Amino acid sequence: MNLGGRAARGACVLFDVDGTLIDAAGNQRRVWATWARRYGLDADEVYRVALRTRPMETFAEIAADRDPHECLAVLHELEDDDVRSGVYTAFDGASELLHGLAPASWALVTSNYAHRVRGRFLRTGLPVPDVIVDAASVDAGKPSPEPYARAAAEPGALPEDCLVIEDAPSGVRSGLSAGMTV
Repeated sequence: MNLGGRAARGACVLFDVDGTLIDAAGNQRRVWATWARRYGLDADEVYRVALRTRPMETFAEIAADRDPHECLAVLHELEDDDVRSGVYTAFDGASELLHGLAPASWALVTSNYAHRVRGRFLRTGLPVPDVIVDAASVDAGKPSPEPYARAAAEPGALPEDCLVIEDAPSGVRSGLSAGMTV
């Protein structure tokens, strides 16, 4: 599988975003802290839970007495604001790596939303791929195999021809469950 310049038909690298290409940990912590303050909750506890669960699961665990859809709307508002005003940096070598890959040989798989990823990539100078599988693209997020399976299917790659780059246990399980090298 040669992914530099010309990719073998169907060979693909599938990247998670936050923690692998972009350093967004500080931004995520600030967003969750602001969210926690709005609800009178302990920011450290909220962030501890949010790191291991999806937002709706986070709300069920730490704000069970609140309307989860309202909680999600507030979180989305804060995240969208952070994309516009937060400071993001790409990890060293990320730009060179992505620019060195053939355009059709890589994709992004994120638990976030494509418009936020595009905003972050534009702010950091990273190239935006044709394929972004986001939270709205799938019925079941990571650790389900669905996000990575969908990302491979877009360019017509077979799971065994995909390399997944991940930083989170749920993403690792997702890629492995989809039959890919992680």
